Amino acid sequence: MLAIICYDIADDRRRFQVARELEGWGWRVQESVFECLLDAAGLARLQDVLANLIDPVCDRLRYYSLCPRDRSDVECFGSGAASDEVAWWIV
Repeated sequence: MLAIICYDIADDRRRFQVARELEGWGWRVQESVFECLLDAAGLARLQDVLANLIDPVCDRLRYYSLCPRDRSDVECFGSGAASDEVAWWIV
């Protein structure tokens, strides 16, 4: 499944740590939005890792899972393009 992960993190250090972690799991499509191709176990592992990096009192993480049918409905406007480099991801 394609997981969309968005964050709003108050502290620069924590925000950098979350972004660096997410870069190892997927690709950045906006400043604080990543797309990651994951199975259910991979998503659970990533959620555990990220939960340990944030302050739950003032930071926010959101996860949206898209099935293949919904993924085909993704539209992009402005600079950038939809991520279609799925073939090389090994989960």
